[in-house]
Amino acid sequence: MVQSARNAWHLGRVILTLARFRALLPLELLPTGRLVAWLLALLATVTGVARPMAPGHRPGQRLADALEALGPSFIKLGQLLSTRADLVGTDLAADLGGLRDRLPPFAGAAAAVAQELGRPLEALFQAFEPAPVAAASIAQVHFAVTATGEPVAVKVLRPGIERAFRRDVALFRWLAGLLERARPGLRRLKPVETVRTFAEVVEIEMDLRLEAAAAAELGENFAADPDLRVPEVDWTRTTRRVLTLERVGGIPIAAREELAAAGISLPHLAARLIRVFLRQAFRDGFFHADLHQGNLFVGPAGEILAVDFGIMGRLDRPTRRFVAELLLAFVEGDYRRAAEVHFAAGYVPPGRSVEVFAQTCRSIGEPLVGRAARDISMARLLAQLFEVTEAFAMETQPHLLLLQKTMVVVEGVARELDPELNMWEVAGPELATWLGDLLSPEAQVRETVAAAARAARRLPQIVARASQIEGALSAEGVRLHPDSARRIAYEQARLRRPLQLALLAVALLLAVALIAGA
Repeated sequence: MVQSARNAWHLGRVILTLARFRALLPLELLPTGRLVAWLLALLATVTGVARPMAPGHRPGQRLADALEALGPSFIKLGQLLSTRADLVGTDLAADLGGLRDRLPPFAGAAAAVAQELGRPLEALFQAFEPAPVAAASIAQVHFAVTATGEPVAVKVLRPGIERAFRRDVALFRWLAGLLERARPGLRRLKPVETVRTFAEVVEIEMDLRLEAAAAAELGENFAADPDLRVPEVDWTRTTRRVLTLERVGGIPIAAREELAAAGISLPHLAARLIRVFLRQAFRDGFFHADLHQGNLFVGPAGEILAVDFGIMGRLDRPTRRFVAELLLAFVEGDYRRAAEVHFAAGYVPPGRSVEVFAQTCRSIGEPLVGRAARDISMARLLAQLFEVTEAFAMETQPHLLLLQKTMVVVEGVARELDPELNMWEVAGPELATWLGDLLSPEAQVRETVAAAARAARRLPQIVARASQIEGALSAEGVRLHPDSARRIAYEQARLRRPLQLALLAVALLLAVALIAGA
């Protein structure tokens, strides 16, 4: 009750800010919300609280301005909603995509770093620049030089940021629950799960050790790949609230004239950026999900240098296979196959028509036939597919929406470098190579071995559980009917059979491989 009262009070303050910016459209999702929003907007105008509205300023732009004024948690929420076109609509998602995570810097960062690392600043750094080079909602970054002379970038969390986020996330959870109860039709879009995902992402961003681990993992994945370089983590100067990374040089990827003057081919750089992203997403299943121009630099050999690893995405192998097969089906104009991969992945509920879904895929793909490659966006094609989810009662897949949002950003950066970029020409070979590796005999052997290992791990638990049940029944004086006993024995034998067959298949495959290699 007390928490609900706090949330209601906090919501009142939020609504006043939305009214001031004439951005009350979120209220329209609730019953009678449209009328309430209209009355509040009228009241704000009459009392002079509402800010003057610039001509042509769209509702989504006004909402983005309001979220920026509401502070860090709301900026992050707006950025998350920009990936949920299915929830807020395409136009609103595009406007929220313009939210920039910039806030005024805070004072006292040097003292906070020294306190967090438990040593005087002079013992840690030869120099520590007091003015930050970047200030965002959660943290800000300062350049420094270590005691041994290495140039580094030091990221430090804002004071009190954890408490502010906990308060706002409690409000978001409460509102999402109200929304699901008030509008049952929206449960398919998983507002409660969306808030849960948001809270998890923010928790990760507020533990800078996890960002350090993400940077280290991405760096390991690309250790032998010259197209991407990730700064090294200085673990001795990294804690939950402080992250220290190698300072990377390079030219900002947005500085096209400077890049051209350095002899770097912009079309080659654009293609390299696309390949780097596709390798992260499809080869490794672990990708940098915030690849905007401010986080990308270019090294002397044209290699891409990435920074800021607070937002990362993961895709398991089945999901990677689904997206790769889907995109290749559209490249080849095979709409039946595009529909089938949706059904095979389990994204379309049973009982729906493959033929009708294939027709929907054709309606999206056919308008692209004959158009110049530069006019076809791979990310927007995925977005159009996600927009048809309501008609087929498909559940939202948040990890795919993050992938699609990141693809929009990466495509945008690449097309700034090369407006004639043929996304499909660059992506096709990467996707085909990855799928070829996935479906190769060696990969099939690995999958079979992994399946057998999983079955072997589960079998003792299943058998032990059956024995416990049988023992418990006997202890209670319950005697099994002979037919029941035979059925239990049959089921235990049936459970063992897949393991036996899997192990036999592994043995045969290994034998064939050994004979072929002899």
